[in-house]
Amino acid sequence: MNATKKIEKTFALCAVVVAFCAVMAIVEVALKPGYFAKSAVKMILFLALPVLYALFDKELKLKPLFAIDKKGIRFASVLCIAVYILILGGYLLLKDVFDFSAITDALASNIGVSRDNFIFVSLYISFVNSFLEEFFFRGFAFLTLKRVSGKRFAYLFSAGCFAVYHIAMMTGWFSVGAFLLIMAGLFAGGLIFNYLNEKSGTIYPSWLVHMFANFAINTVGFMLFGILPTV
Repeated sequence: MNATKKIEKTFALCAVVVAFCAVMAIVEVALKPGYFAKSAVKMILFLALPVLYALFDKELKLKPLFAIDKKGIRFASVLCIAVYILILGGYLLLKDVFDFSAITDALASNIGVSRDNFIFVSLYISFVNSFLEEFFFRGFAFLTLKRVSGKRFAYLFSAGCFAVYHIAMMTGWFSVGAFLLIMAGLFAGGLIFNYLNEKSGTIYPSWLVHMFANFAINTVGFMLFGILPTV
């Protein structure tokens, strides 16, 4: 593949990723559908349409993203426990510094997530939503992009889009200080997820770690909704 073609493919992939994130942001901020309607839109934007795009561009092979790499999965498994402890421990240390009480109100008013349906939503977030984001941001916007754009650009672009994408989702949830801290953490997390997948060439390592990060976040959610006692 010559340099001109690589630039064209890089631009096209980046435009698709940015466009899909922008549409998802509009859904989050302007349309504000119920959680399950929003999830259906996300499945289309982050899974179905990228697959169709790859079918259109035969050189963008997605099948290698799902190859099993046992060494990568073993390494990721060790990180899972550390990530869970880090996130949950961070919340317990900072819960008296930052005000997290607005989260449950924002969830209920914006997307209809409440104490009554949070258990089901938490399962979806942990398993399905994490897969959608890993396929889109790490598989499509990193591993696939890296083949044509180069390593450094793919790292920064994927992690940056991953962090910025969450801005619309978390509007009004946190104070400014907590929000900036979480954005920095999301960007750093995106870089780490990219690193895990670069070694294996698949999305499974980052998906596994992402699941455990969501397990920790959902544990915090259980505490905020009063389903679990706050430590």
